[in-house]
Amino acid sequence: MRGIPGPKITIYDMGLRTGGIEQFPLKVSLIAEESCQIRHSALEAARQTVNRYLTKTIGRQGYHLRIRPHPFHVLRENKMMAFAGADRLQDGMRRAFGKPIGTAARVRRGQPLVTVRTTAENFKFSKDALRRAAMKFPTSCKVVIEKGEKLVRM
Repeated sequence: MRGIPGPKITIYDMGLRTGGIEQFPLKVSLIAEESCQIRHSALEAARQTVNRYLTKTIGRQGYHLRIRPHPFHVLRENKMMAFAGADRLQDGMRRAFGKPIGTAARVRRGQPLVTVRTTAENFKFSKDALRRAAMKFPTSCKVVIEKGEKLVRM
């Protein structure tokens, strides 16, 4: 398929990336509660929200952020004209393959969407950042501690 517009999200890892991920004992993830499609613009909005909040509160060296799903599914639209005389210019659903308008990530129930690695002292900031990111997605989400649950009491 030709002419697919480029995704808005191009960076999937943020924060401390080189050689320092092992120093973070806590791994907190945002988990999708339903299967859905998440557009590339929603992934980028969530990435910007989490990164901005964590940079302000913790600092760039205090966390590692990873956006887990990648938008590979191409979304198409069969544009229909909606003005007088449009019935002579279009064919309705005949040959309705559509033109590519963007990309989306197909997400299954229980799949992690965003993962933040940090220390136990910064748990409340990472939890709040993931809560803010959940508002950008079209499904309800929950925050889960994947690693280091003994370090933090929710």
